[in-house]
Amino acid sequence: MAAATPVPTTAPVAVAAGAITAPAAPTPAATTGSAAASTATASAATVSTATASADSTTTVTTTTAGATTAAVTATAATTAFTPVEPTRTAGAATGTAASGTVRTGTARTTLAPAAPTPAAAPPTAATPHTPAVPDSEGQTGPTAALPGLPQALSTRARTLAGAVRRRCADLARIESPSGDAPRLDALAEELAAGFRATGATVQREPGPAGDHLVLQWEGRDESLPHLLVVGHHDTVWPAGILTDWPVTEQDGTLSGPGVVDMKGGLAILEGAFALLADLGQRPHRTVRLVVVSDEEVGSPDGRRLVERQLRDAAAVLGLEPPHPDGRLKTARRGSTRVRLTVTGREAHAGNDAADGVSAVDELVDQLVAVRGLTSLPGTELNAGRISGGSRANVVAGRAEAELGLRFSTTEAQRRTLDNLARLTALRPGARVRTEVLSSRPAWPERSANPLLRHVRSLAAVLGQQLDGGPAGGAGDTNLPGSRGLPTLDGFGAVGGGAHARHEHIRIDQLAPRIALLAALLAVPLPRLRDRSEG
Repeated sequence: MAAATPVPTTAPVAVAAGAITAPAAPTPAATTGSAAASTATASAATVSTATASADSTTTVTTTTAGATTAAVTATAATTAFTPVEPTRTAGAATGTAASGTVRTGTARTTLAPAAPTPAAAPPTAATPHTPAVPDSEGQTGPTAALPGLPQALSTRARTLAGAVRRRCADLARIESPSGDAPRLDALAEELAAGFRATGATVQREPGPAGDHLVLQWEGRDESLPHLLVVGHHDTVWPAGILTDWPVTEQDGTLSGPGVVDMKGGLAILEGAFALLADLGQRPHRTVRLVVVSDEEVGSPDGRRLVERQLRDAAAVLGLEPPHPDGRLKTARRGSTRVRLTVTGREAHAGNDAADGVSAVDELVDQLVAVRGLTSLPGTELNAGRISGGSRANVVAGRAEAELGLRFSTTEAQRRTLDNLARLTALRPGARVRTEVLSSRPAWPERSANPLLRHVRSLAAVLGQQLDGGPAGGAGDTNLPGSRGLPTLDGFGAVGGGAHARHEHIRIDQLAPRIALLAALLAVPLPRLRDRSEG
């Protein structure tokens, strides 16, 4: 096995005035001033530092016992691109937080198209046969309205894949743990710059633990309901993790904190929009993207933004990673984060132990009881964090545990939470409090899935084989999925190891994902719901 090597921070990128790109074979030297458009600068991301965290909580019950951009050069009339070495501007600003100096992103790889010329259409080519899928406008094939698009998308996506890989690596080098508002805001600014370069309008929404982003791209037909995409820029990894786990490329994979969950997905979407603009195309309908800063802790604040954009949405796509084999996610279990807090009474553990009430002992017994209460079919419990007490010679006056619960059905979720809400202390003088920190409803599998059929058909036209299946984890797509909106997740980077030290993405799967997302944005959607459903 080859030794892992850190990903270069200054890789050649083909650039134009605005977003992600990769070099292809260079064109003959230009004799006009148009060559000047093929350069751009990539500056270091600025990261301010500090620590901050906030978590919305809802008390259930209390009981007492008795950027700057680097870009792409290209036009709709040509598929030749000139690689340009990006230049650096001033170094990234740094600061100190509780854990020390912030690791910033180094040179930025953004993906922006050059202004397309109103020239030749993309080349046409024979594509594999795929069943006709009537769309909402009477078209009979998934790309009938845009002949020649599949080959153009696939070819250009392969060209862009290297720049998307570098963009993902750059984003991963900007640490963004949940609750760290300054770091999250710095990454939000970087993402806003990249997406803005592909034509998006950007709105920053303040949040208690970091700003969220709401972005919009105009479509060719503004009268149609919008397509909603959901993502997040927080990760489970603490600040400073890059010191002993740098972003590395080895044996066809890119590894590092947050590369698969979900900085790879954000980079792929940026590449898909850059690809369309590069070919002189716009999305078929308006596209809105919500990027929340608190998904990894259940989106206690970001949920409101997702809910706001669900109204009148035609369909919802998620940028979470797919199944390890590349399948999309067609259903998700529900999840709830619960804090169990026990209050006892402190006393000297040697002289006056009988006067004390141990919160730690009470918590241990409560956890045993909780495990029994959560043994319902379709329910799983993870005691993720426990803390309590102060010293070995002091009877503990306080203890708490944070529990992660997952449910395959809404009924299992309701019954389990009802049971937890009725917990009572087992010791006189102890108090038990249950708080729901965040909750996502179960998104059940549905027998008919026209959105999955449409995506499978598009994949086939692009020469890809694709399917879907239910997933064990929860995410922001639980909300639309639970309400019956046409929803699919897993459009992010193919890889594995989310929330683990072997987190990675497969580099060879970047191009197919870029092409698939670009096609899904550009091609008309079929009818996804009965007229009676709205």
